[in-house]
Amino acid sequence: MVVVGGGIIGMAIAWRVRQAGMSVTVLERDLAGQGTSRVAAGMLAPVAEVEFGEAGRRLLELGLRSAGMWPAFAAELEACGGASVGLVASGALLAARDEDDARELERQLDFRRSLGLSVRRLRPSEARDLEPALAPTVRLALEAPDDHSVDPRLVLAALRHACDAAGVRVRERATVARMELDGASGDGGGGDGAGGRVTGVTLADGELVGAEQVVLAAGPWSELIEGLPPGAGVPVRPVKGQILRLRDPAGPGLLRRVLRFRGGYLVPREDGRYVLGATVEERGFGLAPTAGGVYELLRDARELVPGISELEIEELSVGLRPGTPDNAPVIGRGAVRGLVWATGHYRNGILLAPLTAELVAGVLADRDDPLLSACAPDRFGASATVGAAA
Repeated sequence: MVVVGGGIIGMAIAWRVRQAGMSVTVLERDLAGQGTSRVAAGMLAPVAEVEFGEAGRRLLELGLRSAGMWPAFAAELEACGGASVGLVASGALLAARDEDDARELERQLDFRRSLGLSVRRLRPSEARDLEPALAPTVRLALEAPDDHSVDPRLVLAALRHACDAAGVRVRERATVARMELDGASGDGGGGDGAGGRVTGVTLADGELVGAEQVVLAAGPWSELIEGLPPGAGVPVRPVKGQILRLRDPAGPGLLRRVLRFRGGYLVPREDGRYVLGATVEERGFGLAPTAGGVYELLRDARELVPGISELEIEELSVGLRPGTPDNAPVIGRGAVRGLVWATGHYRNGILLAPLTAELVAGVLADRDDPLLSACAPDRFGASATVGAAA
């Protein structure tokens, strides 16, 4: 079996499938674990992230189940590699900077309570009792005690170790250019525009890698892979995000909980580092950071936590989230036999990694799961396209 993509989703799938006894090769276009997943902040926040609408409710169900899997998933990785993955179970705060934000938080509170989620309304003084670094001007806050965080870079290192130990073959700088099919036309000529069976993939250098099963976990690059018949693809687009990594010379303690606010978030690590993010930009595959994006992140965060002005800037990163039309993931089999989709996780790739790996392993073993209907590849209908060149 071939897994296309060596981020957290691809490696988690490869590890689980290998544990089930299948031979697995991961094909990564660059270096495994060095793309979008490495840039991510690592929030495990189904409660804070829930959005209005049917797609938001479907994503909430996925997120809650995967969040419940994370403690065991983290413990298994730590036992395999002997190192922490930085799981911090301290909850999250959603904070309001002004009256407009406060009114919106009240609306968000009612919405989450209507869904039966655990969330608590905090007066400004109560919020500052929990997090003394908050500015006196904070108007209102909500506490989501069950939302946590993990350090994606530690997780990726542990996953790579686990894959290597399990016998997964990871091939880096192996860009997949095309799906190879038997029994359907991939160039738009002849056939009924769908169907066929995967026989493998062709790399950018022309090498053919044969496989009876292919899992497409290429994130925002999924739609650039050619060879699928019309109507058999899934629309996935890149969504740019700029993110800062900061360090407190005095060590940990400025914040204990993840802090979310209009336009961003601040995620504490156990070692006194903080992740401040992130912009949401529809800029294609451009990765250039901008002064405006960085300024807005620092400005908004400083209004709520003045102490971040004393932190040192360690890194400015830019990543590309894989978005779908409804920004919910695509997991499961589509029109092409032998092809399993595992992409389009948008801002929830870290959160949904354990669940996605379990679902894909189940699909490959012909086990059904009711959650697969929430992320079916065919839900976008005939408008789905694949392959920029096509």
